[in-house]
Amino acid sequence: MSDVSIGAVPMVELWRGGRLESQHRGHAVICDATGQVIDAWGNPDAVIYPRSSCKMIQALPLLESGAGAGLSDRQLALACASHQGAALHVGAVSAWLADLGLGEPDLRCGVQEPADIAERNRLICTGDSACQLHNTCSGKHAGFLMLNKHLRGGPDYVEPDHIVQTTVRQAFEEVTGEVSPGYGIDGCSAPTFATSVGGLARAMASFAGASETSTRGTAMVRLRNAMGRHPEMVADETRACTELMRAMSGNVAVKFGAEAIYIAILPEQKIGIALKILDGGTRASEAAITGLLARAGVLDPAHPAALRRLGGPITNWRGIHCGDTRLAAGFAGA
Repeated sequence: MSDVSIGAVPMVELWRGGRLESQHRGHAVICDATGQVIDAWGNPDAVIYPRSSCKMIQALPLLESGAGAGLSDRQLALACASHQGAALHVGAVSAWLADLGLGEPDLRCGVQEPADIAERNRLICTGDSACQLHNTCSGKHAGFLMLNKHLRGGPDYVEPDHIVQTTVRQAFEEVTGEVSPGYGIDGCSAPTFATSVGGLARAMASFAGASETSTRGTAMVRLRNAMGRHPEMVADETRACTELMRAMSGNVAVKFGAEAIYIAILPEQKIGIALKILDGGTRASEAAITGLLARAGVLDPAHPAALRRLGGPITNWRGIHCGDTRLAAGFAGA
């Protein structure tokens, strides 16, 4: 695998006292619906693990196989989610599994403490323990289990050679237009298949340009629309994915991945965006995707959700202006 740092360019910076204090470097690519790169910063060929940014690709076989034909938009958004483990997420996954005749022990994502404060407080006050339903990826895994039941696979559906994951890999390689050079194991135990930043952008552009004229096109349209219609299921309150999608009235699908990956699907413009911040910093990836969305004309940079991510003045605990976060010169129109 090539060194992901090669060709990375400055994207987000922190200035203090007139001096550059911190700098986040990375790669970003914008593709059109034909798969052509129409803008790039850094190296489009840099190979990355998309992590959770590509859950809509992992959900494609669920719809293409017919297994998920009866799912609601809310459930499809949950299949694409990295949620907070809030009560609405836990309840929705639990109900989905029950409909399949399955339960929490059938999941293979692992136990995770909920990030949602109200749910965490409930567990503390009641003495209940977190379970796999609280895992940020439990919705994706419910989708895997539904597909697995349809394919009649074995119980360990996260194994890289399991029929669920080989089916996902085939779809992944087809929409990225690249043979994956390998995989890593994600935090939820499922394989995360490597691709280039350009390949990830190409996949998102295919979602953006999809129409309901084929099985795959219909699946793509349903997934991107579900994310936009139910942003609260994709992440949750205070999270960038949810707030940015709301700020764009659900017309654009946005999804983060661990280690500072972001994607965006822009159906009206028929373009897809993918980016990777080299140091894995969340503040930089959120600022970078916000800058690119504003540059594309789909996000008002003055919207509160945008202002929270773009940076701007930094104040200390006494309210004194002590620095600024800004997009690096030459990136996203800065």
